[in-house]
Amino acid sequence: MAETEAYTPRLKAFYAEVVRPKLIEEFGYKNPMEVPTIDKIVLNMGVGEATADTKKVQTAAADLALIAGQKPVVTRARKAISQFKVRENMPIGTKVTLRKTRMYEFFDRLVTIALPRVRDFRGLNPKSFDGRGNYALGIKEHIVFPEINYDKVDQVWGMDVIVCTTARTDEEARALLKHMNFPFRQ
Repeated sequence: MAETEAYTPRLKAFYAEVVRPKLIEEFGYKNPMEVPTIDKIVLNMGVGEATADTKKVQTAAADLALIAGQKPVVTRARKAISQFKVRENMPIGTKVTLRKTRMYEFFDRLVTIALPRVRDFRGLNPKSFDGRGNYALGIKEHIVFPEINYDKVDQVWGMDVIVCTTARTDEEARALLKHMNFPFRQ
């Protein structure tokens, strides 16, 4: 038990030693608790084909569990929409919220391994902030993650990655993610 507590993710140590002092210098924070951090990362995988075959949600959940390293929650339809053949309470996707150690591990894999594997990758849109310091990005193919065995995948799904920060403005959040080597477009 003592070994797991001593383990610190590489990116968390990088944040404490490099990013935090840069942000204090850049924005002039007086209190160390003011410095923005990454709060959580939410991964969401919508499975539109689930209307025809509900087993596809289970396969998507299994893939998301491999990517995130934790069991995802199956999301269900809140109300029926006849045009999309969706009934109320029907499973239509899966999501997982990562915090603390798993969050830093996933962020590290996303930046160093998954995003460079994306075809025709030219960087992420620096304007995809929501006004409160949270960043959202979409990945068209979940097979860019090394945990997914390409040969065993029967269908390729897209996924949303939402990085929630404690920053109050988009400018602070952009600086935080930029210092943490997030590949923004120039």
